[in-house]
Amino acid sequence: MSSDVFASAPALMLYAMIIEAAMGWPHWLYRRLRHPTVWMGSLIAAFENSLNQSGHTASGRRWRGVSTVLIVVGMTFCVALLVSLVTGDGWVGIGIQAFVAASLVASRSLYEHVAAVATPLIRNDLAGARAAVSHIVGRDPSQLDEAGVCRASLESLAENASDGVVAPVFWGALLGLPGLAVYKAINTLDSILGHKTEHLVDFGWCSARLDDVANFLPARITGVLIALASLRWQALTVMRRDARKHRSPNAGWPEAAMAGALGCRLSGPRVYAEGESREPWLNDGAADPVASDLRRGLALYVKAMVVAAALLLMLVLMLALGRAL
Repeated sequence: MSSDVFASAPALMLYAMIIEAAMGWPHWLYRRLRHPTVWMGSLIAAFENSLNQSGHTASGRRWRGVSTVLIVVGMTFCVALLVSLVTGDGWVGIGIQAFVAASLVASRSLYEHVAAVATPLIRNDLAGARAAVSHIVGRDPSQLDEAGVCRASLESLAENASDGVVAPVFWGALLGLPGLAVYKAINTLDSILGHKTEHLVDFGWCSARLDDVANFLPARITGVLIALASLRWQALTVMRRDARKHRSPNAGWPEAAMAGALGCRLSGPRVYAEGESREPWLNDGAADPVASDLRRGLALYVKAMVVAAALLLMLVLMLALGRAL
C-alpha cells in the first residue's frame, strides 16, 4: 500500500476529526493565538465596517459584498495553500496540516455547547438552560419554555453537525486543506453577513447564497448520517417529507432527520430579536422534545460522527487498496 494514500486529503480529514474530538481547540492556545475563525471574523467585520455604508444603493452594497467575499475567500485560500506547500507531505507536515484542519472542525465544541444546555435542564434549572442556549441560537431565550429550549438545542445540534463538522470535512476530503479553509471562510461570511436585516440584506446577499451552495450536499449527507446512526426508517421518512418545509434550503435536512430519529417535533414558530418567525413544524403531530431527548440527541450525534469517520476510513483504505493493485 502506498504511503501517499495516508497523506491524502481524505486521510488528512480523518486525522483532523480524531484530533478535534480528542482535544478540541485548547484554552491555552486560544488565549495565545485566538482561533482561525476569530481571525476570519475580524477581517470580515473590518471590510463590512468600511464598505457597507448607508449612502450606497442596494446594487452598490451587493457589489461591495461580492468584493468582500472574493477578497476574504482568496486570502484564506492563499494562506491554506501556503501552509500545505511549506509543511509538505511528510509525516511532520501532515501532522501540522491535520492540527490546522482540526481547528476548523467543531465536533467537540458543538457537543460541549449542547451538553451545557442539557445538564441544567435535566436538573429542572430552566434559567440555567436558557442562559446556555443563548450561546448557540439567535432566538430570544426568555421566550423559551422547556420544550422550546429542547427544540432550539436539537435544531442547533443537527444544523451545526452539517455546517460545523460534515461540510468542512466533506470539502477538505475533496480539496484538501485549502478546500476546508475556503468552506470555513464562506460559512463565517454567512454567519456574520448573511442576515436579512436592513443593514445586511444586500451586502450579505452573496455570502448567504454562496453558503447555501457550499452546504447543499453536506446537509443532505448529514441527514443520511443521522438516519443511519439512529437505525430508524422514520428518520428518512420524515427527512424526505418535511426537509423542504424549512425556510433554509439546507438546514431542514439534518433537522428533519433528527426529528424523525428521536420521534419528536422540531422547528415551528420562534421569536428572534427582530420579531416572530412563523416556521412550519418538522415531524408535526409528534410530541415536543423533553430534557431526556437532548441526551438522546447528543448520543445520536456522536454515533453519526463515528459513522462519518468510519466512512472516511473506508475511503482511505479503498484508495490504498486501489494503489496497491
